[in-house]
Amino acid sequence: MTGNLDVIIAGGGRVGFQTAALLANRGDNVTIIERDGDTVEDLADAWVATVIAGDATDPTILEQADVAGADVVAGLTGLTGLNLAVCMAATEMNPDVRTVARVEREAGDAYTRFVDAVVFPERAGAKVAADEITGSDIRTLVDVTASLDIMQIRVEEDAPAARKDLSEVRFPAGTLVISDEDGERVARSDTTLTPGKSYVVAVEPEVVDEVLNLMRG
Repeated sequence: MTGNLDVIIAGGGRVGFQTAALLANRGDNVTIIERDGDTVEDLADAWVATVIAGDATDPTILEQADVAGADVVAGLTGLTGLNLAVCMAATEMNPDVRTVARVEREAGDAYTRFVDAVVFPERAGAKVAADEITGSDIRTLVDVTASLDIMQIRVEEDAPAARKDLSEVRFPAGTLVISDEDGERVARSDTTLTPGKSYVVAVEPEVVDEVLNLMRG
């Protein structure tokens, strides 16, 4: 799932807000549902997303957020049960919507019978949540620093770097391809960027778009 998505996020706290900001920067249309009045005001002042004041488990609030036209609904509050309830209500109203729930403990995989994906922000932050929401072939593996992203990127068939050795690709300064295609060895100058294969790359934020263009087109 890629491109301009219509995303509904339940919960405008730290994780919800940061995820919304990342998605908005990627060009997605984001609506945040938040029931705390002070947080609603802060979100509105930030101009990151459309903000709806209310309870995201209320079907009328989900209708107001246009759940029928949404591509993704993400429950990112601090309460696992609430997040699951939001996602399950959204699925009832729009069976085709992708659902993502924030969970409070690592055993989150047990919840995937109810939702499409789970995120555990105490280990992985907003960038990972954004990856799960978009369902893309790009994965942020580490989200512990504001100055460096460690990403797993799948090379597209028609990308400029496809089928080239690393020594032939002019990556921007601030980029380091770490692994080869099977992730078992450190990448070398003769490592070939094979279409359909994924590579772990360390990227400084200001050159992420340039690196993605080279590897994904």
